[in-house]
Formats: sequence, structure tokens, C-alpha cells
Amino acid sequence: MPTDPICGMEVDESTPLQAERDGRTYYFCCEHCRRRFLTREHEDSTHDGAFEPRRDAVSQPGDVYTCPMHPEIERDKPGPCPKCGMDLEPMRGASTGGEEGAELRGMSRRFWTALALGLPVMLVAMSHMMGDPLGRRIGATAVGWLQLVLSTPVVLWAGWPFFQRGWQSVVTGRLNMFTLISLGTGAAYFYSVAAVLVPDLFPASFRREGHVAVYFEAAAMITVLVLLGQVLELGARRRTAGTIRELMSLAPPVALVLRDGQPVEVPLAEVRPSDRLRVRPGEKVPVDGRITEGNSAVDESMMTGEPMPVAKKPGDSVLGGTVNQTGSFVMIAERVGRDTVLAQIIDLVAQAQRSRAPIQRVADRVAAWFVPGVVLAAVATFAVWAWVGPEPRFIYAIANAVAVLIVACPCALGLATPMSIMVGVGRGAVEGILIRGAEALETMEKVDLVVVDKTGTLTEGRPRVTDLMVETGFTENDVLRWAASVETHSEHPLAQAVVEAANARKLSPAEAVAFDSAPGDGVSAVVEGRRVVIGTRDHLAQGGVQNTASLNDAADRLTLAGDTVVFVAVDGRAAGALAVADPIRHSTPEAVRALHALGLEVIMLTGDNARTAATVARKLGIDRVEAELKPRQKHERIKTLRAEGRVVAMAGDGVNDAPALAEADVGIALGTGTDVAIESAGVTLVKGDLRGVARAFRLSRCVMRNVRENLFFALIYNALAVPIAAGALVPLFGTSALLNPMIAAAAMSFSSVSVVSNALRLRKEKLG
Repeated sequence: MPTDPICGMEVDESTPLQAERDGRTYYFCCEHCRRRFLTREHEDSTHDGAFEPRRDAVSQPGDVYTCPMHPEIERDKPGPCPKCGMDLEPMRGASTGGEEGAELRGMSRRFWTALALGLPVMLVAMSHMMGDPLGRRIGATAVGWLQLVLSTPVVLWAGWPFFQRGWQSVVTGRLNMFTLISLGTGAAYFYSVAAVLVPDLFPASFRREGHVAVYFEAAAMITVLVLLGQVLELGARRRTAGTIRELMSLAPPVALVLRDGQPVEVPLAEVRPSDRLRVRPGEKVPVDGRITEGNSAVDESMMTGEPMPVAKKPGDSVLGGTVNQTGSFVMIAERVGRDTVLAQIIDLVAQAQRSRAPIQRVADRVAAWFVPGVVLAAVATFAVWAWVGPEPRFIYAIANAVAVLIVACPCALGLATPMSIMVGVGRGAVEGILIRGAEALETMEKVDLVVVDKTGTLTEGRPRVTDLMVETGFTENDVLRWAASVETHSEHPLAQAVVEAANARKLSPAEAVAFDSAPGDGVSAVVEGRRVVIGTRDHLAQGGVQNTASLNDAADRLTLAGDTVVFVAVDGRAAGALAVADPIRHSTPEAVRALHALGLEVIMLTGDNARTAATVARKLGIDRVEAELKPRQKHERIKTLRAEGRVVAMAGDGVNDAPALAEADVGIALGTGTDVAIESAGVTLVKGDLRGVARAFRLSRCVMRNVRENLFFALIYNALAVPIAAGALVPLFGTSALLNPMIAAAAMSFSSVSVVSNALRLRKEKLG
């Protein structure tokens, strides 16, 4: 699938958005990109008939790839790190080309091919355990050749990248999982090839029913398992790159620039500081700037976390990517391109994703000592047998040294972590907890501090009527119905909360006429012959309504608690007051108690005002609270906590949380939140229920305990089998004590069965 030469997005060739240049056809994701291509205004250099777009627009990520473990490594395309073999990651979080997708597709092809050919090899090899050995029907020689034919493309083609990385690890002296995999699969495969092609070279003790045992199934299935892990990793990295694309989509593609007093639509990248822009109701603010004409309410929740839209007037600042709601205004551009707050959020997310080195896999840590140990054991075995072994010494030396490498082949070790992770992730999905990969699960076990956002995480994320007070002579239903009748005609954000409250009581709004609005103060209309006025206390006072004294104390109390209070007057007389707030989710108190029970400290970081944040924190028993924080400040606070040695999990749901979610050791997003937050996080709670956070921590602890148990089952086999394969029992029992292939196969099978059975226990773990 071709990529858009401007933004790098993959596009369908069937799209009508295309253009010709230099005899080539280019395809585009949108008209905006096609227009930029045709004008050539953003062309920097030419290569192969294409060009690179300018880097000063918010929509352009970098295309330099670096290693998470070795940041000094930089390449212009994805691939393995030359030092450690890990996949390189984009420095700015998203690729500008299709190389990353091609890499995933290529690795997927290798996996499915290896799986299709490897499963028959496994079934053939294990047929003797099912009571019907295939060798008895077609002959052991034919079975050996069948396995050779099927496993050769699996090991030598599908597994070739692992041999390359394993060799690279030897050249650089940085032994890792790929060293272990290439060593084990290579030894098992080439030993088995020799057993099929030249069986007469092997001593009698290496024969079973007259034929030399082969280990094609071990080589093939280990390759399949490692390929599966690579496919999952590449898929996760591709989804992570989607975070940047989601963020970039928040900025509108075009802006209305006023030229000679007339609005002209121009691409966003062409907006310059001091340009005057028109922003209409419902449109996104293009860039950061200041209002010069008009009044409106702007939804800034994506940036600040404040659920209530903010009233704006001339002189007030506005941020690119926020949504204009009720009015039209003219603004002057101040910060554009890379200087906008949205662009800075994109950079923060990309930097956090790049700087957060993935946790070294358990198998890699084992390989750090296991690989040198196995190699030394094989070398020592060869030397001893070549020096003091029986004739033919050289054959015994080679055979036993290879036997050591074969029995050390990490079959059960390869299953230990993936099986636990696979079952654990499935168990989490049943509980509504979606986990991206092993890194998130492993890190969650070590977390000692949970940072939570307020709006949309602890609270429901949208205004609701929480209290209704009425004066003597009026009923709650009447006051609410009259208020809803007026607010039905209003575009103010609080109006929807009043209408929803009336609907919840099944109150049908009456017809309202003579509607009038005073922006920032209130609204009024005639309902059923009564003049109904809704607004602030001062607005009612200016209209001659004075008898609000009985409502003042309650209104002041609610205001101090962070609620927004609007008064309702009917025919010049105060009738009641409505308190509108973002209510705490019903599950939040239980969730906070559960986190405390797990020994975790809970901190609230929010962009909302300090008074409201303190009230919510006090009600929930949250340990610490910091309010009125911008996205960059949240990000910096997370970075500071990690620098202090804390292992931090961050739970949030908004765009403003994305940098902090990416910077945290583990990001936890609510499934009811924005796509940007979900893409930035390692864990997603599908139901948006914060109690899932505690369940996720319990799941992590269970899974990692299970992984350690599996590693024990896997390594105990190697610890016992390697000395026997080396000939440790020969001085006592003679060459008959050399490791019998049947015993090796049984031990390997028992080890794998133990690992699988233990992992399946996770399905029955109680998570609370």
C-alpha cells in the first residue's frame, strides 16, 4: 500500500486523490496533502522522484530511528540495533514512511509460514507419545527426511533474522536472547541434519531403535515462538506510533486567514505569526493566539482537564486544537508550527516513548549468564572427551558437545514467559483490562506510586446537576422543568446538564418564547406565560431580583466545594438554584481504597482549579494533590517522581494526559477516554471503571509470580540435563550413561507440560 508523500500515511491506491509528477503517480490521504504536493511549497530535497516535506509544521514527525537501550545508535529506517539486536524505534514516535509496516508484514509472513510447516514437524516428532509412532509405518529414515524438508525453511528462512542478530551479538560481545536462540536452534538443526545425512558417524549410544535421534521439532517450534514475540512487538510499536497520528489529527488541516477583511482558507502550515484568523462556532482553533474580536466559550478540556468550557473575550488567549463552541471570534496568531502547545505535547509524547527503555525480558537476563555457561560446558565437554574419552574420541567429543547444546536448547524457556503472558492477557481481557504486552505487566508488579488525573478519571468527565434548591412556594420539578425549557434554546455547555437532569426525571420541557441571551451572564425566556431568568446571582440582581438571601448560604457552600451555581427567577422572584458539577464516579472511592490496600500511594495531578481538586481529593482520601497543571507540567512531574526512584503508574483519559501517560513507567487509560490517551498507555480499562486499576495490579503480580515459577520448571531441566549430556555419569556407568535421546525428549516434554499447566492456573486467579 503506497504512502502519502506529505504526511507518510498509508493510502489505498483506489483513492481518487492522486497526482502525477516526473512520470510517477502519487496517492494522498486528503485534499490538503495533495494541494501541498502540487504547490511544491514545502519541498526540501528531491530523491527518486519524491521529496521530503518541511519539518516546521505540527503534522511532520521525524524519521530517525534509535535504539531504546543504546540511544547513540541512529538510523534512517527501522531494523535491529547493531549492538543488541533490539528493534529500533522512531525518535519522534511515528514513521514518515511505510518501512515499519513492511517490517511487520515481513515478520508476519515468516511467522505464519513457520507455523504452517512447524506444526507438522512437531506432530510427527511427538507421534510416539500418542501410541502410534509414524516411523513404524513409513520408516524412521523417511520420517527423518520428512522433518528435514519441513523444518529447513522454518529455521534457515523464517529464523534467519535471529541468526543475524545472534551473530551480531557475538561480534559486539553483547550476548542476549538472540544468541541463545540462534545457538540452540542452530545446534539442534545441524545436529539433526547430520543425523539424517551421515548417521554412521554417531556412536551406538546415540541411537534409538537403530536410528540416531533428531531434534528438528525443537529447532522449528522455538523459531515459531520467537517469531510470534517479534510480531507482537512490532504490532505494539506500530500502535504506539498511532499516538502521534492521533495527536496530529487534533489540529485542523486548514485555517481561515483574514486578508483584506475577507476570510481565505489556507493550509495550516502556511499560517504565520501575526496573521488574523476567523474561528467559527464548532471549529477547532488552528494555532495558539489571542482573541481580538468577539466572545465565545471554548472547550479546553483536552489541554487543561477542566470539564467546563471557558468563556473567552478580547484579550484572552486560546490554544490550537481546542474547540470553539458558541460564538465566532477573530484571533491573532502568536505561536505556530512547532511552537504551539499541541506541537509541544506531540514532542513530549515522542520523547517519553523514546526515552522509556523497554524492560529487559526475563529470558534475556537469563541468557546473560546461561549462554556463556552453556558454551563453556560444551567446550569443556569436547576437550575432556577428546583427551580421555574412548575411541573414537573425536566422534564422541563432537557428539557429546553438540548434545550439551541441544539439551540446553531453550524450548521450555521459550514457553515460560509467553505462556504466562498469553494466559494473563486473556484473563485481563475477561476482566475488561486490555494489556499491550509483557513490559506493562512486568513493570506493574514493581509500581509503588499511582498518579491519577481528575476529570474523566476520578470523575465522570462532564457536567451534571448535582443539587437543586427551591424557594418556598415552588417545587423542584417545576423549577427544573422551567429551567430546562429555557436552556433547550441555549448553546451554553451548562444548558445540556440542566436539560439532561429534567429528562432524568421524565419532565417534558414546555415551549419557550422571547428567548434572550446575555453571554457570560445568563439566559431568559417566557415559559407558560412566566418570565424565567437563569444566570449568576449578579445577573439576577441586575434584573431586579433581590430575594436570593435564603439560597445564598447553600450556594456559597457549593461554590466553595467547586460546584458552579446558577440561579432561577420566575416573574422577578427568586425560585431556586441549580448546582452543576463534574460528579465523582460511583466506583472511584472503592478503587482508591483498593489501591491503598495494595500498599500503593495515590497522587492526583490535574489541570482543574485547586479548590475543586482539593475537595475531590479530600472526599476520596487521596494522599497528595497538585492542581492547575499544564500538560508539560504533568509530564515534568512524572519525570521528577521517576528520577526520585519511584516506579510510577499514571491513569488518565484525555489528550492533556498523553505526555504523562507516555512518560510513566506504566500508562493506564480509561476506555471511555480519548484515542490519544488510549494509544499512549500500556493498559486500557475497557469499561472506564477505575476499580480495574487495582485488578490490573493484582493480575500483574500473579502473572510475574507465574513467570518465575515457569522459569524454574524450564531451567531445572537444563540444570539436570546438561551435566548428563556432558557425560558426568560415564565414570560410574560407562558410555551407556550418556544421555539417551528418549530420556531427553521425555524430560523436555515434561518441562514444557509443567510450564503450560502452571500458566493455565492464571485463568482461575481471583483479582478481586
